[in-house]
Amino acid sequence: MFLALRELIFARGRFSLMGGVIALIAVLMVMLSGLSSGLVNDGVSGLKSMPVTAFAFDEGTKTDNAFSRSVIDDQQLGAWRGVEGVAAAEKMGVGMANATTESGKQVDLTLFGIEPGSFLEPSRSEGTGLGAADGLVVSSTAKAEGIELGTVVTLDRIGTKLKVVGFTDGQATFGHVDVAYLPLKTWQLIASGQAAAGSPSAAQLSALNFDTASVVAVQAKPGAKLDLAAGDTAAGTSSKSLSAAFNASPGYEAETMTLSMIQVFLYAICALVVGAFFTVWTIQRKHEISVLRAIGASTGYLLRDGLAQAAILLVGFTALGVAAGLGLGAAMPDVMPFALEAAPIAIATALTIGLGLIGAAVAVVRISRIDPLNALGGQR
Repeated sequence: MFLALRELIFARGRFSLMGGVIALIAVLMVMLSGLSSGLVNDGVSGLKSMPVTAFAFDEGTKTDNAFSRSVIDDQQLGAWRGVEGVAAAEKMGVGMANATTESGKQVDLTLFGIEPGSFLEPSRSEGTGLGAADGLVVSSTAKAEGIELGTVVTLDRIGTKLKVVGFTDGQATFGHVDVAYLPLKTWQLIASGQAAAGSPSAAQLSALNFDTASVVAVQAKPGAKLDLAAGDTAAGTSSKSLSAAFNASPGYEAETMTLSMIQVFLYAICALVVGAFFTVWTIQRKHEISVLRAIGASTGYLLRDGLAQAAILLVGFTALGVAAGLGLGAAMPDVMPFALEAAPIAIATALTIGLGLIGAAVAVVRISRIDPLNALGGQR
């Protein structure tokens, strides 16, 4: 009785070796999940944190890096504000900039131009919100670059000076670069090429004749389902939901597809390795299984017994591997885009165990073809 449980103790060396392989696969799974989550956060956390339903790009904009390519105007903004179900719509400017701090340190920033006080303004962990023309609210991760409240950064080539007045509540990055939120008018002054050295002045902003931005950020009314196609027709835009718009950030789609492919192969390897092990193991214990069949054990019982053995092995050593992976992940340096998130790790763990059980099930099905007469010498 309970042949599978007895075998786990009797052949503990072989099962420990196989369990070690499963644990290593689980460690790799945790590390890949953490790297995948870290790259996503590093690439689009600035977008993920926004209370936005969809982004509308200018019609015909190439989807790759669309935030930098798109150009929209006030007429398109007005059209979106008139779409049924829209609670708010605002223009947003997006652009990359190289800058230098007062201490001479070079930093890279993604400039998000937004209307101060709009639904796009980020929540802050410290400092004040946008208001002054030269104010910046910067991602909290920029502190690692030595940026502090009151730090003045000078944009390269044009010499425009901007002052850090606040930090976001958590990471806000885009294209693996820290996001700096600034008033839309100031962003437009910089994008127009009319910005001069020094801090932006009220006179410069009032004289500015430049109404374009990068995208229209749309927020739906609670419970409303936006008809994006109708909005695009009215405004001459091409809109994407928030999650779909992630692919419009630089390198996001290529990175996520690469990591997803690696994870798929890892899951396939897990199923094949576990299946191969239990195929060999089932062949080796064919005589014992025949004896059990001969004394009355049903095929269903033997299948459940074999799968229970595989489940114990998979669950136990996967848990061990996940624990080791979490320990390694916690020790990752801050410069690496790595984030341990419960949901992706839980899904990956369930897939590892589930696919391993499928591989084991395919192997132990051989039990149903074992002739009990073999145990009684019937072949003679």
